[in-house]
Amino acid sequence: MTGEPNIHSGPIPGLLGDVAAMHGRYYAEHWDFPVFFEAKVAREMGDFLGRYDAAKDLVLWTGDESQVTGSITIDGSDPQLDPGWAHLRWFILGEELAGQGLGSAMIDQAIAFAQDVGFRAIYLTTFDGLHAAMALYHRVGFRVVEEVAGETWGRTVLEQRLELRFSTG
Repeated sequence: MTGEPNIHSGPIPGLLGDVAAMHGRYYAEHWDFPVFFEAKVAREMGDFLGRYDAAKDLVLWTGDESQVTGSITIDGSDPQLDPGWAHLRWFILGEELAGQGLGSAMIDQAIAFAQDVGFRAIYLTTFDGLHAAMALYHRVGFRVVEEVAGETWGRTVLEQRLELRFSTG
């Protein structure tokens, strides 16, 4: 597709601020999440970028160096992870990019990275109601393994843990 946004790899200056702001604005407008959520994204992504290891971690983003308009991350360096596991995080696209196949391309690249570096499985946390994202997660093989009402997002939602396990044979 001509004019399709490019997907870039690796952290750049401004990534953290843009991704946190995108999450803050989108989830406040559509889900009434408080500023707590944006602060949580910024804090956790800041910790991730501080320990970023290109052998275990992946940041994909779209946009340009003046503004990031989408991102997805594989966090494989978190010392709290079970061995062989990675965490898919901070998957968001600007609403103007919806329907272009960019989300599918980004999640496919993220999963390919996780497989290529030898992870056995990936998990993510989300919440009920994000239908477009859930359709992408299901397409690539993620399955809901747990649902519980919780407030880790800043207000009560039905939190979901999804997992994707890679075949070993």
